[in-house]
Amino acid sequence: MMIDILLEYGLFLAKTITIVAACLIVLSSFMSLLFKGKAIKRDQVQVASLNEKYKQFAKTIEQVTLPKHLWKSKVKKEKAAQKQETKKFKQEQETRNRIFVIDFIGDIKASAVESLREEVTAVLTVVKPGDEVLIRLESSGGMVHTYGLAASQLMRIRKKEIPLTIAVDKVAASGGYMMACTANKIISAPFAIIGSIGVIAQLPNFNRLLKKKDIDYEQVTAGEFKRTLTVFGENTDEDRDKLKQELEETHTMFKDFVMQGRKNLDIARIATGEHWYGNKALELNLVDELVTSDDYLLTKSDALDIFTVKYETKKTLPGRLASGMMDSLARFLGYLRVA
Repeated sequence: MMIDILLEYGLFLAKTITIVAACLIVLSSFMSLLFKGKAIKRDQVQVASLNEKYKQFAKTIEQVTLPKHLWKSKVKKEKAAQKQETKKFKQEQETRNRIFVIDFIGDIKASAVESLREEVTAVLTVVKPGDEVLIRLESSGGMVHTYGLAASQLMRIRKKEIPLTIAVDKVAASGGYMMACTANKIISAPFAIIGSIGVIAQLPNFNRLLKKKDIDYEQVTAGEFKRTLTVFGENTDEDRDKLKQELEETHTMFKDFVMQGRKNLDIARIATGEHWYGNKALELNLVDELVTSDDYLLTKSDALDIFTVKYETKKTLPGRLASGMMDSLARFLGYLRVA
């Protein structure tokens, strides 16, 4: 009797779960279709004051570390002087110069260039003489054409005759260093990786394996050098020589670009594909100063207004609803798998 009840309950529970899962699938599909073709994302530029951030840091630490009577006295004095300081600040704000800070973290495809182009555009709409742009750059390089575009975005700032500083706290190598060379000044942390002015191409070849398995590989091209080295075909010395020629041409372009921005470099010495740490990079004129971006900005914060600029895409309400529905479905199905 008890076994029959448990079996019936188990079947009922299984049916219920199945129905709920089916409803979630249908509902999520309906939401996706409903909002398909509509704007799912909204573009925004986020701007934040680093000056205020530094002040908040100081206030938080002082509140905890100062004796209570000193902290209360400090607060009273600040309140008394607040009105006068606010008036003075408004007057100074009209004349104070600014630093706009943009972060670029590059992958092999320089995917962040899509945000960078919008951030640069946003800054150029408000920048004025006396302002500065600082790029906190982190990249070990990647594809030539995408990093070329990223460097071109930074050249837009130079063409407006706005001082451009590149700060390298971790790494700016290969395409990353190509971007850095657009700057009026490059600053580097002592152990940051700098350089790697070289070009590389590599790929596996499975031709012998295919032959061993009696598998033919056909490739048809129009144009003698439409394709040089291949993954599956049989590569020839002529193919290798042609690719080598293309790499040398790209390397020459790279060196010329570096020399445009860093005229005091011994290009024959540094364009070997090697990289160096910040201390040695300074000796080789690859960078201009050894200082972290944090110290550079902190020392400037008393005299200048510093703002971070970040371009973001945010989902609209329909997009969030559709995404939330899919997340709920995933969590629910995950629960079923665990059960």
